Amino acid sequence: MSSTRIQLALNVDDLAEAITFYTRLFGVEPHKQREGYANFAVADPPLKLVLIENPGAPQPLNHLGVEAQTPDDVAAALARFRAAGLATTVAEQDLCCHAVQEKVFVAAPDVPHGWWEYYSVTDDNPDNPQDQSVSVCAASCAARNTAEATCCG
Repeated sequence: MSSTRIQLALNVDDLAEAITFYTRLFGVEPHKQREGYANFAVADPPLKLVLIENPGAPQPLNHLGVEAQTPDDVAAALARFRAAGLATTVAEQDLCCHAVQEKVFVAAPDVPHGWWEYYSVTDDNPDNPQDQSVSVCAASCAARNTAEATCCG
């Protein structure tokens, strides 16, 4: 079995209602819950489901990603993306979604915000003295990523 899993980040109107539904659907409790945020680490099917409370969002899909096991997996993916001529942006030690991550954004057509993220969590419960919220990071991160600079770090 692969050590990676697809990440699906959804905008939800009511986080508590969504947590109840997805707990019943997948048969697992949330892996992490914070104000306005929850994620599920589902083993079968291999899925990282992220719920972002974002009432009235224009679309239910916030963003897509691939969660890798290690930073070395992310580095290998970055090399593969570059060799394939894909536009990438690197975010090292990125504080996002209440975790520290090694991350690569890959420009993609026809997906929300125009990118996929390929990442590995290096600290799942970081100290966050500024209380950086998910809305600052996940909801607007892609809009601020360029070839010259990344956000959320």
